Amino acid sequence: MNTILNNNQTALNFVEVKEIGRVKDVKKGIVRIHGLPGCIYGQLIRFSAGAKGLVIGFDEEEVMVLVLGDETTVNSGEEVVSQIEPLRIPVGYGFIGRVVNALAEPLDNRGYIKADDYYPVFREAMGVIERIPVDEPLETGVKIIDAVIPIGRGQRELIIGDRMTGKTTLAIDTILNQKGKDVICIYCCIGRSQASLIKLIQLLHEREVMNYTFVVAATGLASPNEQYLVPYTACALGEFFMFNGKHVLIVFDDLTRHAWAYRQISLLLERAPGREAYPGDIFYIHSQLLERAAKLRQELGGGSMTFLPIVETLQGDFTGYIQTNLVSITDGQIYLNTALFYEGFKPAIDLGLSISRIGSKAQTPAMRELSRMLRLEYVQYRELLKMSRLRTRRSPEIEAKLKRGKVLTALFTQDKHSPVSLAEEIVLFYSFKLHIMELLPIEQVYEFKSEIFSFIRGNYPELIKKIETKKELTTEITEILDKCFTEFLKSKKK
Repeated sequence: MNTILNNNQTALNFVEVKEIGRVKDVKKGIVRIHGLPGCIYGQLIRFSAGAKGLVIGFDEEEVMVLVLGDETTVNSGEEVVSQIEPLRIPVGYGFIGRVVNALAEPLDNRGYIKADDYYPVFREAMGVIERIPVDEPLETGVKIIDAVIPIGRGQRELIIGDRMTGKTTLAIDTILNQKGKDVICIYCCIGRSQASLIKLIQLLHEREVMNYTFVVAATGLASPNEQYLVPYTACALGEFFMFNGKHVLIVFDDLTRHAWAYRQISLLLERAPGREAYPGDIFYIHSQLLERAAKLRQELGGGSMTFLPIVETLQGDFTGYIQTNLVSITDGQIYLNTALFYEGFKPAIDLGLSISRIGSKAQTPAMRELSRMLRLEYVQYRELLKMSRLRTRRSPEIEAKLKRGKVLTALFTQDKHSPVSLAEEIVLFYSFKLHIMELLPIEQVYEFKSEIFSFIRGNYPELIKKIETKKELTTEITEILDKCFTEFLKSKKK
């Protein structure tokens, strides 16, 4: 008797519960299915031809499913199989250096990717108890950001602005600057052109950063269903590294197109449009995504996941529905101004509208000390510049402030794809604090900015190591820096 019971228990352990439904109709990537009474939102559906589907809604009579893949393989009347499990994707270290689609399948023709585990695409964000405050800097290599709008590991910082103002460039520069910093970078392409994606991948290979970076892509040629799913896929891939104690940076480029894709899906599902024709739950799908950024407690590995979502504005309109949603969800925004861009101030960051809610908590002691008054000085300079255009005569005090503002503007400007090390940023902002560059003609300021660090590296390499190690302005470091500035200026006079 016991033998019979043991055999029955063994057989029961291998019982797999499945539900069978039938396709009612297929329309632009949306499949309506009869049956499947036990389905859940986000559940995986398998069609007989091999395509996969995702449950996106249901009522008493039918289930609505997004086709993930080629919808032409799905036909009315065919049977579908449902397993009571959420949609899962393969994750692991093998994805580093690769290009994959919304189902984590390779797009680079380099063969199969070995999975270390399988993670659900949709997951609840970590709770408050599992997190710790964000206080560790994520160095972007962009001087104006690291000094005035600092970003911490585990933060969500929105990059917002009109088309062609340098939003993607800022995010890519941040990825380039993570070389040697033990950060896994993920670039998530949502709805961008195939040509721009290929160009970006070539840049990543040329700069030799694919040994810590990979790309998750659903270009404009992909279906709206894949464009909707791809940021969640990138997030699930990033969570694997975060839960294994790694630091992760994810760029979502961009969430405007993600919202467009979800609006298209929602209208096909006959959901009532709300503000600006977007469904009411558009806020939820973005908050569900962005809340997954976190910095975990040491007991959970101490990993972190930082998000740089990108959103587009139309003619500088900051008050659009999607834009205001994302501003309210994130921990600050970097606003790129078209007028500044055409003035030649690049990166064209408007410090009046840009903010980091983490602030100086995500800065090293040296940078915190040097950047304390930079925002105020720059904003005052911009206002003073407007007023001074109306006056023919200027007092010596006004001239001195305008000169200092011009020097600060020169200091903030930076070529694209040229991230700057923390030590170089500290050297430059310390020289600004000492008013050294204000003694030079403005054309020599650019020369000083580009050559001073090379001079220090060649003559005082141990000083750079001290700055990078201590990350604060000790008396010893400041004395050597003062000596370096004096020697450099003397060498230029000869």
